[in-house]
Amino acid sequence: MTKINKKFWKRFDFLLVITVIILSIYGLVIIQSATASMSEGSARYVNRQLISFIMGFVVMLVLIFIDYEIYSKLYIPIYVLCNLLLIAVLIFGFGEEQWGARSWLSIGGLAFQPSEVVKFGLIISLAKYIDVNKETINHPLTLLKILIFVGIPIFLILLQPDFGTAMVFVFFILVMLFIGGLNIRYFVFFIILGLIMIPILGATLDAYQIDRIKVFLDPELDPQGAGYQVLQSKLAIGSGLIYGRGLFQGVQNQYGFLPAKQTDFIFAVIGEELGLLGGMLLILLYSFLIYRLIRIAKYAHDMFGSLIVIGITSMMFFHIFENIGMTIGLTPVTGIPLPFISYGGTFMLINMISVGLALSVAVKREGLEF
Repeated sequence: MTKINKKFWKRFDFLLVITVIILSIYGLVIIQSATASMSEGSARYVNRQLISFIMGFVVMLVLIFIDYEIYSKLYIPIYVLCNLLLIAVLIFGFGEEQWGARSWLSIGGLAFQPSEVVKFGLIISLAKYIDVNKETINHPLTLLKILIFVGIPIFLILLQPDFGTAMVFVFFILVMLFIGGLNIRYFVFFIILGLIMIPILGATLDAYQIDRIKVFLDPELDPQGAGYQVLQSKLAIGSGLIYGRGLFQGVQNQYGFLPAKQTDFIFAVIGEELGLLGGMLLILLYSFLIYRLIRIAKYAHDMFGSLIVIGITSMMFFHIFENIGMTIGLTPVTGIPLPFISYGGTFMLINMISVGLALSVAVKREGLEF
């Protein structure tokens, strides 16, 4: 083994990879339980998720050996491609009838969600854009250019309309700007502006949108409609108590009372069948995942690499917080899946690719061994 290879393996984050594998296996087991009572059976879902994981794992390993600085030279083409994908969704996309938003695109018979790909692409593009403008990031004109830069894809996503995904973008963008050196006074300004805009936006909402807000605050207002998912989810999690009813033994899960149980509400399956202990185990795994990613960002070779990992970390954190929060009624139901756990090929691939890019940043930093 050469000296370079020794350095590479010393910097390689084996703990992060092991954590991702454990999370993915955990997800496969829960998906099998969540789909066991479905007419088509669990094999179809588990096999597809397993294939997505294997494909993602291979891509992740390949990305580790690619110098991430190559992407810095391609950030404009990546950004343009992301926007073209989102425009293509608005023209050729589908999903309105089933999911309420035109979020899916089919190319050569392969259906995927471009917004998931765009998350990854925008993180790279924004990381470089901030890096290029880091000396003048607090100048109003520079900040305006950055806001326009990120505002275009967010606007296109809102047109689908996919408010939940747009919120993911807003969160990781704000975190990246903060780490990139944006003065705190701008964040205070954004908060004040947001508070001022609440009554203005409220006046523009349709009746059904106002009803959704009311139901979020009190799901009992519409127990058979908009509040049904949250009520069933809370019932499932609450009935699991500490140890759970047992894998494949959940009443809400196995008897079909819990909707979207293999995707958005999969945490409710964990809560019902594995109880508080199963939920805490998952949260501990996620906490360790976030910790390893933050550590990589802290000791990155340059700002570009650090911002990429910060974007990935904040994106995953928001997904975890929002998904678990909505299953217990803490946050609104937005259709945000759970990383490495929820069923979804595109989502699994993007998560694996994100980890691969983070590992690529890790193996290049100097002066730190894992």
